[in-house]
Amino acid sequence: MLLLTGSANRALALNVARHLNLPLAKVSIGQFSDGESCVEILENVRGQDVFIIQSTSTPPNHHLIELILIADAIRRAQARRVIAVIPYLSYARQDKCLYPTQTPIGAKVIADLLATCKFNRILTIDPHSEQLQGFFSFPFDSLYSTTLFLEDILKKNYSRLVIISPDIGGVRRARTFAQRLNAQLAIIDKQRFKPNEMQAMNIIGDVEGYDCIIVDDIIDTANTICSAASVLKENGAKKVIAYATHPVLSGQAIHTIQSSLLDELVVTDTIPLNTIAQSCSNIQILSVVPLLAKAIEDIYKES
Repeated sequence: MLLLTGSANRALALNVARHLNLPLAKVSIGQFSDGESCVEILENVRGQDVFIIQSTSTPPNHHLIELILIADAIRRAQARRVIAVIPYLSYARQDKCLYPTQTPIGAKVIADLLATCKFNRILTIDPHSEQLQGFFSFPFDSLYSTTLFLEDILKKNYSRLVIISPDIGGVRRARTFAQRLNAQLAIIDKQRFKPNEMQAMNIIGDVEGYDCIIVDDIIDTANTICSAASVLKENGAKKVIAYATHPVLSGQAIHTIQSSLLDELVVTDTIPLNTIAQSCSNIQILSVVPLLAKAIEDIYKES
């Protein structure tokens, strides 16, 4: 078994390799003067199972192309199996036509693109929707941060707890948390007319006097979660804590979080935080390294 990585999240890949007591295979990744990516594998991969650990995080197109080029190089070097470990899979939010205009289903386009790389398997964490696996014509494994988050919530020993779904689409995820924690469930009913923009929020359920925990898969601009925190506090919530697996945190997200009524944001290391985000006192990071390492080992052993 060989582990290697692109440039998206080298720290995560190194930690997974250490957890498995393996070195990271040597790969040369560079760019031509016009920005075009170039890749060279510096290890013998013939006959081996090769796991490429690469989130397609910011900039997503660049890291996606890197992943594809690495996979092609490994295939041409006659590896036995090539498995893409994509902790954060970009374009997953574009899983349907959302608006009455002529828009692509981006997730399906990416699935078709990855299929051309002839991966034997894809492993990801918290895909945006369950239907995503139906876009792939080869094995697609999903891991979930639910247990990781539940353990952290239980350690903090909240007295009166309500789990908040930030939108109607996240109710299933929130209900799972509520059932496991024997907690109440509430839903934020929001109206969105453009990506990353909202018009109104209403709360379905009782939050007065409760510690509110918002659960979501992605935090991008942080507008939704921070607006939800304001609405929840206005309706009597004691504390508002958000748990989100993938910290995209684009644009002014950190400033939005720091100036909001959100008491704490808990994320994972599927995407590396920039220096400003790392210095933000109300952001906590939980590691998915043990989760990924166990899954990689199980795939390798076919157990």
